[in-house]
Amino acid sequence: MTVTISVVLILGVLVAALLKYRAVGFGAAVLVALFGFYLGSTDAAPAINHFVTAVADAVAGIGN
Repeated sequence: MTVTISVVLILGVLVAALLKYRAVGFGAAVLVALFGFYLGSTDAAPAINHFVTAVADAVAGIGN
């Protein structure tokens, strides 16, 4: 669960920065957020969660 919260925080900060520097419009940011919200309720959600967890574990293990 900690990985999920930190990834959401990082992605939220990234979206806020993109909106601030006008690299992406507000409508596009809302559309992507809605896509992610609805994707999270599909059968693909567990596979995506496992993939993100595996990548986070791999990145954490690089320095060890």
